[in-house]
Amino acid sequence: MDNPRKVIVFIAASLDGFIAQPDGDIGFLEMVERPNEDHGYGQFIDTVDTVIMGRKTYDKIQSFGIPFPHTNKTCYVLSRTQQGLDEEVTFYNGETQALIDELKQTSGKNIYVEGGAEVIHVLRKQHLIDEYVVSWIPTLLGSGIQ
Repeated sequence: MDNPRKVIVFIAASLDGFIAQPDGDIGFLEMVERPNEDHGYGQFIDTVDTVIMGRKTYDKIQSFGIPFPHTNKTCYVLSRTQQGLDEEVTFYNGETQALIDELKQTSGKNIYVEGGAEVIHVLRKQHLIDEYVVSWIPTLLGSGIQ
């Protein structure tokens, strides 16, 4: 493969390294919201065709009451309990290494790891993340989810 697929984490974090409050709230991100400013997300998302996320992240997205943002991408939700497909995603219960190996052996664009913290920790521990894009939010949360 001439241009191998990369596994990329694109995420925002507080200056003290938290991606959410202890209860999972991400409201602190609102402090950097500006009209017509996506902090590079639009350009980034055009470089991926596959999204991997944890079940908690998937549930959080569903709770926003908006259309699923990745309908034009292949999406895997890593879950210990849910299986099969729904209209948006494939629930994956296998080994993450096997999934990443399979995805990297097929041609395509990059692979976006949307989160959450548990998924990122597992992939990082297994050395499966090729690149991190981190937007630092100018605030200190003091505690939360890393």
